[in-house]
Amino acid sequence: MALDPLTAGISLVETAISRIWPDKSAAEQMQIAAAVQAVQAQMDVNKVEAAHPSVFVSGARPFILWVCGGAFAWNWVGLPIARMAFAVAGNPIELASADMGEMMPVLLGMLGLGGLRTYEKLSGVARMS
Repeated sequence: MALDPLTAGISLVETAISRIWPDKSAAEQMQIAAAVQAVQAQMDVNKVEAAHPSVFVSGARPFILWVCGGAFAWNWVGLPIARMAFAVAGNPIELASADMGEMMPVLLGMLGLGGLRTYEKLSGVARMS
Protein backbone atom coordinates (compact mmCIF):
# COMPACT_ATOMS: atom_id res chain seq x y z
CA MET A 1 0.00 0.00 0.00
CA ALA A 2 1.25 3.47 -0.84
CA LEU A 3 2.30 5.87 1.85
CA ASP A 4 0.85 9.01 0.34
CA PRO A 5 -2.87 9.63 1.03
CA LEU A 6 -3.82 10.32 -2.60
CA THR A 7 -2.49 7.00 -3.95
CA ALA A 8 -3.95 5.14 -0.97
CA GLY A 9 -7.35 6.77 -1.56
CA ILE A 10 -7.30 5.90 -5.27
CA SER A 11 -6.35 2.33 -4.42
CA LEU A 12 -9.21 2.13 -1.90
CA VAL A 13 -11.72 3.48 -4.46
CA GLU A 14 -10.47 1.03 -7.11
CA THR A 15 -10.86 -1.86 -4.66
CA ALA A 16 -14.38 -0.75 -3.76
CA ILE A 17 -15.37 -0.38 -7.41
CA SER A 18 -13.96 -3.80 -8.30
CA ARG A 19 -15.96 -5.38 -5.46
CA ILE A 20 -19.18 -3.62 -6.41
CA TRP A 21 -18.75 -4.01 -10.18
CA PRO A 22 -16.40 -6.93 -10.75
CA ASP A 23 -14.65 -7.30 -14.08
CA LYS A 24 -16.69 -9.87 -15.97
CA SER A 25 -13.87 -10.76 -18.31
CA ALA A 26 -11.63 -11.69 -15.38
CA ALA A 27 -14.41 -13.80 -13.86
CA GLU A 28 -15.05 -15.47 -17.21
CA GLN A 29 -11.35 -16.17 -17.64
CA MET A 30 -11.26 -17.78 -14.19
CA GLN A 31 -14.27 -19.96 -15.08
CA ILE A 32 -12.68 -21.00 -18.38
CA ALA A 33 -9.40 -21.76 -16.63
CA ALA A 34 -11.24 -23.89 -14.05
CA ALA A 35 -13.09 -25.77 -16.80
CA VAL A 36 -9.88 -26.36 -18.74
CA GLN A 37 -8.19 -27.58 -15.57
CA ALA A 38 -11.07 -30.00 -14.85
CA VAL A 39 -10.94 -31.36 -18.39
CA GLN A 40 -7.17 -31.73 -18.17
CA ALA A 41 -7.52 -33.64 -14.89
CA GLN A 42 -10.08 -35.98 -16.49
CA MET A 43 -7.78 -36.51 -19.46
CA ASP A 44 -4.93 -37.42 -17.12
CA VAL A 45 -7.18 -40.01 -15.47
CA ASN A 46 -8.16 -41.31 -18.91
CA LYS A 47 -4.49 -41.74 -19.87
CA VAL A 48 -3.80 -43.75 -16.71
CA GLU A 49 -6.89 -45.91 -17.30
CA ALA A 50 -5.97 -46.52 -20.94
CA ALA A 51 -2.45 -47.64 -19.99
CA HIS A 52 -3.71 -50.09 -17.36
CA PRO A 53 -2.74 -53.73 -18.12
CA SER A 54 -6.18 -55.09 -17.19
CA VAL A 55 -8.75 -55.12 -19.98
CA PHE A 56 -11.47 -54.44 -17.40
CA VAL A 57 -9.94 -51.03 -16.72
CA SER A 58 -8.40 -50.04 -20.04
CA GLY A 59 -11.23 -51.51 -22.10
CA ALA A 60 -14.15 -49.81 -20.32
CA ARG A 61 -14.34 -46.74 -22.56
CA PRO A 62 -13.92 -48.63 -25.84
CA PHE A 63 -16.56 -51.14 -24.68
CA ILE A 64 -19.08 -48.39 -23.95
CA LEU A 65 -18.35 -46.75 -27.30
CA TRP A 66 -18.76 -50.09 -29.13
CA VAL A 67 -22.06 -50.78 -27.34
CA CYS A 68 -23.39 -47.34 -28.24
CA GLY A 69 -22.10 -47.72 -31.81
CA GLY A 70 -23.77 -51.13 -32.05
CA ALA A 71 -27.05 -49.61 -30.88
CA PHE A 72 -26.77 -46.89 -33.52
CA ALA A 73 -25.98 -49.51 -36.17
CA TRP A 74 -28.97 -51.61 -35.09
CA ASN A 75 -31.41 -48.67 -35.06
CA TRP A 76 -30.48 -47.20 -38.43
CA VAL A 77 -29.03 -50.10 -40.41
CA GLY A 78 -29.84 -53.49 -38.93
CA LEU A 79 -33.45 -52.85 -37.88
CA PRO A 80 -34.69 -51.56 -41.27
CA ILE A 81 -32.93 -54.41 -43.09
CA ALA A 82 -34.31 -57.00 -40.67
CA ARG A 83 -37.85 -55.61 -40.97
CA MET A 84 -37.60 -55.65 -44.75
CA ALA A 85 -36.21 -59.20 -44.77
CA PHE A 86 -39.02 -60.50 -42.56
CA ALA A 87 -41.62 -58.67 -44.65
CA VAL A 88 -40.21 -60.11 -47.90
CA ALA A 89 -40.20 -63.58 -46.31
CA GLY A 90 -43.93 -63.17 -45.62
CA ASN A 91 -43.55 -63.07 -41.87
CA PRO A 92 -43.59 -59.40 -40.86
CA ILE A 93 -42.87 -59.04 -37.16
CA GLU A 94 -42.32 -55.99 -35.01
CA LEU A 95 -38.73 -55.67 -33.87
CA ALA A 96 -37.80 -53.24 -31.12
CA SER A 97 -35.28 -50.51 -31.58
CA ALA A 98 -32.55 -49.83 -29.04
CA ASP A 99 -33.49 -47.19 -26.46
CA MET A 100 -31.14 -44.37 -27.34
CA GLY A 101 -32.55 -42.18 -24.54
CA GLU A 102 -30.51 -44.22 -22.07
CA MET A 103 -27.33 -44.28 -24.15
CA MET A 104 -27.18 -40.77 -25.56
CA PRO A 105 -26.17 -39.01 -22.30
CA VAL A 106 -23.30 -41.48 -21.85
CA LEU A 107 -22.18 -41.29 -25.46
CA LEU A 108 -22.47 -37.51 -25.71
CA GLY A 109 -20.61 -37.13 -22.43
CA MET A 110 -17.74 -39.27 -23.68
CA LEU A 111 -17.66 -37.60 -27.08
CA GLY A 112 -18.10 -34.16 -25.53
CA LEU A 113 -14.84 -34.47 -23.64
CA GLY A 114 -13.07 -35.25 -26.89
CA GLY A 115 -14.84 -32.39 -28.62
CA LEU A 116 -13.84 -29.96 -25.90
CA ARG A 117 -10.23 -31.09 -26.22
CA THR A 118 -10.34 -30.48 -29.97
CA TYR A 119 -11.83 -27.03 -29.33
CA GLU A 120 -9.00 -26.31 -26.88
CA LYS A 121 -6.38 -27.30 -29.43
CA LEU A 122 -7.96 -25.19 -32.16
CA SER A 123 -8.28 -22.22 -29.81
CA GLY A 124 -4.67 -22.47 -28.72
CA VAL A 125 -5.70 -22.84 -25.08
CA ALA A 126 -4.36 -26.36 -24.65
CA ARG A 127 -0.80 -27.01 -23.67
CA MET A 128 0.94 -29.16 -26.20
CA SER A 129 3.10 -31.72 -24.44
